[in-house]
Amino acid sequence: MDKLYIVMPAYNEEKAIANVVDEWHKVIEKVGRDSKLVIFNDGSKDNTLRVLENIRSRYPSLVVVNKENAGHGPTCTLAYKYAIADNADWIFQTDSDGQTKPCDFWQFWEKRNNYDFIIGSRSKRADGVARRFVSQTLKVVILIIFKVIVKDANTPFRLMKVERLRKYIPAIPEDFFLPNTLLSVMITKNKEKIFWQDITFVQRSSGISSISPAKIGRLGLTLIKQLYKLRNVKA
Repeated sequence: MDKLYIVMPAYNEEKAIANVVDEWHKVIEKVGRDSKLVIFNDGSKDNTLRVLENIRSRYPSLVVVNKENAGHGPTCTLAYKYAIADNADWIFQTDSDGQTKPCDFWQFWEKRNNYDFIIGSRSKRADGVARRFVSQTLKVVILIIFKVIVKDANTPFRLMKVERLRKYIPAIPEDFFLPNTLLSVMITKNKEKIFWQDITFVQRSSGISSISPAKIGRLGLTLIKQLYKLRNVKA
């Protein structure tokens, strides 16, 4: 049970994507066992798709899925369903902007036989005060609504056993803004075998985030409303 699918949503990452693919494909090569690196181009308006198409022949385990823009969250949910349907044993999700490091992955992989969900914890992060504030606020919101403490609810660095993940996917609405947050809540409430592993989280090496500080505030209100509607969610 070691078939790994590394899945990543990508939106307007033309400057970072080639290096990200190169770094993470090396992980897939080392894991082997028909594992795949699957990049979901979420309707990028720049040359992200063109870059991916140009380099695809160099990476035998790279799969490129092109789709209409739906946002980061729904793309993650689609990625999980894709990997489950393709009979992956493990799903690892991270982002395609280069803020996470493949070297941290091996701490997760080494623990896979002891836990069903291994999730990154960004105790130190270099992506700005606003985003750190949002993460802490989200932690408080989750405690108020769901009565559970989640260490880092929306970390884009998580290794999940498909056997256990499968039961939670139907509970996630297709348009949910941050499915990883809802997943973190559900698996915590259900006392799944979870381990929170410290990870490195650096500034972007290139490009800019598609989510501005002002947009973070608006999306935060949307997320709170979505979470409140699902306050009694069960899986």
